[in-house]
Amino acid sequence: MIRKKVLVTGGAGFVGSHLIDRLLKEGNEVICVDNYFTGQKQNIIHLMENPFFEYIRHDITMPFFIEVDEIFNLACPASPIHYQLNPIKTVKTSVSGAINMLGLAKRINAKILQASTSEVYGDPKVHPQREDYWGHVNPIGTRSCYDEGKRVAETLFFNYHWQNQVRIKVIRIFNTYGPRMHPHDGRVVSNFIMQALQGKDITIYGDGSQTRSFQYVDDLVEGMIRMMNSREDFIGPVNIGNPNEFTIGELAEKVIELTGTKSKIIYEALPSDDPLQRQPDISLAKKELNWQPNIQLEEGLKKTIDYFKRYVN
Repeated sequence: MIRKKVLVTGGAGFVGSHLIDRLLKEGNEVICVDNYFTGQKQNIIHLMENPFFEYIRHDITMPFFIEVDEIFNLACPASPIHYQLNPIKTVKTSVSGAINMLGLAKRINAKILQASTSEVYGDPKVHPQREDYWGHVNPIGTRSCYDEGKRVAETLFFNYHWQNQVRIKVIRIFNTYGPRMHPHDGRVVSNFIMQALQGKDITIYGDGSQTRSFQYVDDLVEGMIRMMNSREDFIGPVNIGNPNEFTIGELAEKVIELTGTKSKIIYEALPSDDPLQRQPDISLAKKELNWQPNIQLEEGLKKTIDYFKRYVN
């Protein structure tokens, strides 16, 4: 068997570590690059004895040289708490990181996938969001370091493809949750579960009527693998998310039900530029990748709650 050599940047993160598990299971050799800014060693510690896994501590804002067949570029803090902690670093990771990884892909003729985000749509005026929607983003808001960084990264990917024939794939990831999420990453699923398990009040920002679509991590990984293996002339961007829409209030009630907590729901002011609606149109993913999510919210929440219990006992 010929093993593909695959580089995963941000591989010690929540999504990256699940992707690496899958790539190794499929018989690939995997190199994980991460600087542990938000990634955690515990996410990949179970892989350290695997002879086909290698970890390199490196920040992709600096050049990096290696010989691989494929690159999954996931490196970037993805939760508002983390990407707003050092906004300049967030922009640099998205932009300089993309330039460095695209330069590497160009030199070694590797295929490269960019993990972009539904945040490129901003606070959308179109619902659900299709890939041909250009978005509604505040370029100088508190979230812009992430939103605009990812938008520029997409621009770079397409320019490297058009100008230098780099083989690219671009996916736009919608809200994803599951085991190995950082317990304090500030996103709504981890927030609600941790508050519920600790018996604290569950905090909803706004009135709870804003909607999100929640995708379990295994479904995302399946979509990423299918995109990387798709026909050469299909480069994206393509939405990868669960189109089932829930209000934040409904999510809070579901977490209370599944954890059996006596937590109460409290309401606080909505942060600036927080989108009121977010729901993917996945028609393109269905057509081109034969992909759609299989794991629904209750099943995925149960698995995630079981994982987070280790942080409370």
